[in-house]
Amino acid sequence: MSGELSLNINIKEPRWDQGTFMGRAQHFFMVTDPRNILLSSETLEEARVTVENYRAGIVKPGLTEDELWRAKYVYDSAFHPDTGEKMFVIGRMSAQVPMNMSITGCMLTFYRTTPAVVFWQWVNQSFNAVVNYTNRSGDAPMTVNQLGAAYVSATTGAVVTALGLKSLAKHLPPIVSRFVPFAAVAAANCINIPFMRQRELKYGIPVTDENGNRLGESANAAKQAIVQVVVSRIGMAVPAMGNSNLFAHCFVKSILCCLQVVFQTDLEKNSMGLGSLEPDLQERIRKTNPDITSVYFNKGL
Repeated sequence: MSGELSLNINIKEPRWDQGTFMGRAQHFFMVTDPRNILLSSETLEEARVTVENYRAGIVKPGLTEDELWRAKYVYDSAFHPDTGEKMFVIGRMSAQVPMNMSITGCMLTFYRTTPAVVFWQWVNQSFNAVVNYTNRSGDAPMTVNQLGAAYVSATTGAVVTALGLKSLAKHLPPIVSRFVPFAAVAAANCINIPFMRQRELKYGIPVTDENGNRLGESANAAKQAIVQVVVSRIGMAVPAMGNSNLFAHCFVKSILCCLQVVFQTDLEKNSMGLGSLEPDLQERIRKTNPDITSVYFNKGL
């Protein structure tokens, strides 16, 4: 019918060319748009219905291509890519910029006393635990006991690490002690992320072909995904390597953190060679898909 939206728009992929940096940046700016955390449940549900209906070949009368892409990015910002569940609001990608700006600015400013270190490291690692769980890769559920044990282990380990480094800083030259907050955050991420995503390491995460068809689960892909996330999180902490007065410290560090959340989180589709998978999974894939040389996976945030 004249004027009806085509069903040939591929909303499984980003709107912009992911072969260019600008295309990847435009895509990521849309996914991390902080304004999305202000959207109502009704708006999120409407976006979900629009996207799922379109995938099923159903087009709402009068729907435009721009409206479809807007719904796709609203949907992506709030619903988990593997499970389809609505994600906890502060764990969503759209909450990363404001939450990291606020917490990192405070954590890197109020670290001179032990109570301040304990409190802000606990806040930061609690937030990280929520983010790590909310954006985990794969669709295998975690029990309440598993989640609780992972949270306690991750936050305790991170706080103890931060306190140990703070104590060590007393015996270091001032120029070296400036790097302690950065080292504490980096070490904490190395503890928190693997603990909160330990189920992925045990059972693997889904790997797909280039069209999104599921091929199996791989623990090797989970290891690569978690390493990539740890590295990107450490990169976000780089602004901690300096000190200034209270206002400038919070402002400058928060702005830098904002930019790094946007640019240092991986902007590309994650893939790995078939030969890097477990031998039994390689064999199964080769039997059913002999032309496949690479597989794809969601690394999480």
